Amino acid sequence: MTRRPQALPLDATLYEAARIMRDEGIGDVLVTLGGRLCGLVTDRDIVVRGVAERRDASHTPLGEVCSADLVTVGPDDDLDTAARLMRDQAIRRLPVVDAERRPLGIVSIGDLARADGMGPGVLAGICQAPPNF
Repeated sequence: MTRRPQALPLDATLYEAARIMRDEGIGDVLVTLGGRLCGLVTDRDIVVRGVAERRDASHTPLGEVCSADLVTVGPDDDLDTAARLMRDQAIRRLPVVDAERRPLGIVSIGDLARADGMGPGVLAGICQAPPNF
């Protein structure tokens, strides 16, 4: 799990999220309202729901493009639960939240590959590679 994930409030802009993604070398930012998870925005969301629709990144709030119907896990859920949810829901990122829905982390496919002890396999290698930008 990635601890202390990057998060922005619902009214932050696409531009702010894109800058965090660039600066941190990540592909997603959690979206919060009052400190509680209410969405997730990915680099793909910014491109497909923002840029491709000619939205102004400096003025478009994350609430207009983020995914809001999120599947989450709690801090005590095990890896098998996370893997099953990711497989069944066809998702690549799984926010970890506490009982009040405050974000604690994110489990990604890469996290699962590393935790599974995948040795020199292709997926493990890709997941461990540094960003290429």
